[in-house]
Amino acid sequence: MRARVKTVSKSGNCLATSHTGTPAIDQYISIWIYIYMEIESPHLDAAFTALSDPTRRAILTRLTIGEATVQELARPFALSQPAISKHLKVLEAAGFIETGREAQRRPRRIKQETLKQVADWIEPFRSLWESRFDNLERHLAAKSQKEK
Repeated sequence: MRARVKTVSKSGNCLATSHTGTPAIDQYISIWIYIYMEIESPHLDAAFTALSDPTRRAILTRLTIGEATVQELARPFALSQPAISKHLKVLEAAGFIETGREAQRRPRRIKQETLKQVADWIEPFRSLWESRFDNLERHLAAKSQKEK
């Protein structure tokens, strides 16, 4: 009978168990991500909530070109100005945009710091999957060489 290995976080929560006695590298990576990365973050939750809507993503894409007023941002959409304003409030609350002031105009502009924070949080996952795909590519290449 194999021993059951139980991996526990700093807070005492059970993260993973293994019947083999030796957790796989993926399990170690998952545990590391859970323990050391910012998993429970209201800031990240707000950012991903804001990014979950295609209209808000389109607004952010438009703002990468330069600042724009609510009317300019509303033009490509079949939405009312109040609906666009609600989207802008969500983006502003998440820290993606800020409102400027130029006389009567209130142009919105993108805040790159928040985008960088989200990208920095995602980076370890991107690296992990690139590594996995590289390993798969090497494996398939070696397998095809053996078959020749």
